[in-house]
Amino acid sequence: MQGQAFLDKSLFTSYTFNPVVAEPSEEDAEPEEEDGEPLVLEISLSSLLETLQIFASNDVKDRWSSRDPTYGGVTGSMARGGPAAAFDNRVLGMAGLCRLSCAGVGDPLCIVLEETGVTTTCELVTYEPEPMADIPLQKDAISQKIIMKASWLHDAIIELSSTSPTRLTIVASPTAPYFALSSSGPLGSATVEFSKDPQLLETFYVPRRVVNTYKYSLIKGASRAMAMANKVSIRGDDQGVLSLQFIIEVDDDRFSFVDFRFVAYIPEEGEGDEEDEED
Repeated sequence: MQGQAFLDKSLFTSYTFNPVVAEPSEEDAEPEEEDGEPLVLEISLSSLLETLQIFASNDVKDRWSSRDPTYGGVTGSMARGGPAAAFDNRVLGMAGLCRLSCAGVGDPLCIVLEETGVTTTCELVTYEPEPMADIPLQKDAISQKIIMKASWLHDAIIELSSTSPTRLTIVASPTAPYFALSSSGPLGSATVEFSKDPQLLETFYVPRRVVNTYKYSLIKGASRAMAMANKVSIRGDDQGVLSLQFIIEVDDDRFSFVDFRFVAYIPEEGEGDEEDEED
């Protein structure tokens, strides 16, 4: 599983980036015009979340616990374009201003929080990023592309959780059932099917039937993004890589994107034979 969040600079009240441009070598006749290298840092995610919620009340922190079934305290009305937006104070549990700054590679990430006249400054240790294995999506070999409301996908995932599943099977087909999610577990099995109605599936591109299985716990890990997002783009390639790209509306005409990618589940040796015997 791999996750990426894309935040455009227009989302910030003030955004300043001073790239470090490498000096031209003696062999270069003329210096090349470039924007400089991006600043890449690695920090502790848990420390960052705790820092941002210093002013939050305990009940808000508890709602953001991974054990909470509402996934971040997002109620149904909030998740479906109700009174609260993704960055609403009722969802974040904090108000005021937050300033992020870093002098450069090796320097700490400085976070300044201001609320009701109280200013708190925190410095998080940064590390040299470790190489990460990217999960590539073959855009020239897309086997399915479906765009729908994220809240409907979220409801389907939560509905399937009643069987305590370990795996989730996604079926996309040019014929009925067009798009189906199914799971099975010790408490039984369940299937959620979606019709090809344009009001339900805004975009539907499935040239042939595709069946892939993924670990349910990993898909469920994206539930918070599902609850906050307005739409989701579901894409898959011929290798079974699944991409869930969520479009989250911050306010009028401003959006943020969160992309999760999953690798298809591969049964261990002998696991499939045991299941066949049980069937």
